[in-house]
Amino acid sequence: MAVKAEIEKSGLQPASVELGEAELKGKPAKPQLDKLNTSLKALGFELIDDKKAKTIEKIKNAIVTPFRPHITTDLSVYITSQVHQDYNYLSNLFSEAEGETIEKYFIAHRIEKVKELLMYNELSLSEIADQLGYSSVAYLYNQFKKITGFTPSYFKSLKKHKRRNIEEL
Repeated sequence: MAVKAEIEKSGLQPASVELGEAELKGKPAKPQLDKLNTSLKALGFELIDDKKAKTIEKIKNAIVTPFRPHITTDLSVYITSQVHQDYNYLSNLFSEAEGETIEKYFIAHRIEKVKELLMYNELSLSEIADQLGYSSVAYLYNQFKKITGFTPSYFKSLKKHKRRNIEEL
């Protein structure tokens, strides 16, 4: 809603506005785009008009928004079904642009979700593993320790330890 409102304030007409993507009716003038970009940046958004950058954003949105811990197929099959392009191309593009693989990006977001749930202190590690689609508590435990350097119980005891913002990943 905020993006749609900013588009309209800039004197442009949105053709569609969905999570992570907006299309405009017609070809906007450069001053209108500059004004829109400035107002969107103030809200934490940005214009992306590069085709490769759009594809990378589609990959991230498929993983993150809403966060998808329960991908019932292989991550590669899931990403391909969401972005509608060859996975090898997507994987190479993502790695080149982001400096990490799609898999590592997915794991980083999954671990951030684990941290969030640990901080809420409402679920057991077993319930968190189940909720986030881990095959076992041991697998979650080992992946968490490998990524963070802490055991889940030690992390839970560090109430002051903050999660990373998604934008920092």
